[in-house]
Amino acid sequence: MKIEIEGLSVEYVLRRSRERITALNDVNFSVASGKFICVIGPSGCGKSTLLKVLVGLQAPSAGKVLLDGVQVQGPGKNRAMVFQSAALLPWRTVLHNVTYGLEIQGVPIKDAEKIAGDFIDLAGLSGFEESYPHEISGGMQQRVNLARALVTHPELLLMDEPFSNLDPQLRNFMQLEVERIWEQTRQTTLFVSHLINEAIFLADEVIVLTARPGGIKTIVPVNFPRPRKLEIKKTAAFHALEDRLSELLDQEFHEMVYPLAPGPNR
Repeated sequence: MKIEIEGLSVEYVLRRSRERITALNDVNFSVASGKFICVIGPSGCGKSTLLKVLVGLQAPSAGKVLLDGVQVQGPGKNRAMVFQSAALLPWRTVLHNVTYGLEIQGVPIKDAEKIAGDFIDLAGLSGFEESYPHEISGGMQQRVNLARALVTHPELLLMDEPFSNLDPQLRNFMQLEVERIWEQTRQTTLFVSHLINEAIFLADEVIVLTARPGGIKTIVPVNFPRPRKLEIKKTAAFHALEDRLSELLDQEFHEMVYPLAPGPNR
């Protein structure tokens, strides 16, 4: 297993009220190397917290997280995270935004530029190497963001709703891009989404979290063949799986809004 999570719980204290909040509670799952896993769940269930623990930005309150059998105890160059906002450095060109992580690792600039060029090509950004972030579209900025994460060859790629700020058509295009790039790199990936059809389209497995405190409600395999095209979203099998996941989320939403009332299918 590339990732093993055992008894993971995360608590934090609100600064103003000093109230103690449990974000994740007794989370247990594993991920095989090279798999693309999507995580969905109700708002506030700890999806982003889970990624922060994996990347090493948030310490567990209990339990442990293992990457290749080694416990995660902080950030490391074997992991990379793509956030909702591209957060590119505005004074750097596309090329030098992509080289940034390599430079931090001490790679000489000429070598970094050569390596970055390959990932700029992979992300479909050839010809824009000398452009600045304000000169390219939001979708292209997110592709730069993705190339910047991939260029360091992370063993684990974490993506936190990276397309949430894009319009539906561009979002579909970016899903195809991620599918295409993953087919070539086969990097172990955890992708948080709030769209069920996006999760199904991209994933080998979909992890469904419960309402806060987040735990594993179920893990649903996605067996559609790859490479995938957008037309698969129109099939009966896709809609059936979408309905199943929607029902699971509805149960958790009901539990979150009406915690003392019997929920659907309970």
